[in-house]
Amino acid sequence: MSKIPVYFMPGLAASPAIFERIKLDESIFEMCLLEWEIPKPKESLSDYALRIAKNIKHENPVLIGVSFGGILVQEMAKHIQTRKVIIISSVKCNSEFPRRMKIGKTTKAYKLIPMKLILNIENLAKYSFGEKVNKRIKLYEKFLAVRDLNYLQWAVESVILWDRTEIDKNVIHIHGDQDDVFPIKYIKSCILVKGGTHIMILNKYKWLNENLPSIILED
Repeated sequence: MSKIPVYFMPGLAASPAIFERIKLDESIFEMCLLEWEIPKPKESLSDYALRIAKNIKHENPVLIGVSFGGILVQEMAKHIQTRKVIIISSVKCNSEFPRRMKIGKTTKAYKLIPMKLILNIENLAKYSFGEKVNKRIKLYEKFLAVRDLNYLQWAVESVILWDRTEIDKNVIHIHGDQDDVFPIKYIKSCILVKGGTHIMILNKYKWLNENLPSIILED
């Protein structure tokens, strides 16, 4: 029997190294790591998703995306046939955004974000991973890979302006009850991880290693 290909997409500006603690049975699954590429000028999220999807070398893969990577894999699934789409610490449509992001879209306040300041590792860590990062900056220096100004501007705008209004009921959503970027009170339905924060791909990896196989294999 051939192995099940599982492709992982990291969160905003993050390196595929965030998945280094995720271990799947190599006799059943083939783990493949995707990474961010610099967007082309005025490239739409859909066109970008198609470009990243061309890095997928297997038919009918499982796509797993974290945070903004979760949004991206949902867009990629419009272009390729997938076995399953799983998102972690992410959202299934724009109604699951917190109020501040909805206000940001209406007022276009996101255009005022000083991207050059965000390129500072501490600020970028807060923006990508949430507020509680003071003791973790060293960790994020390892995991935050993309510090390109054009990418950051494109990524923030792509998140805020994401136009999906209907939830794809086939998307499997894993979410922590302590997520401070996408608070659980706005999430419609998900597999809840108690104590899970926005960075639970790093600190709840044991839960994920125990549960991802059955989630992937479930009919």
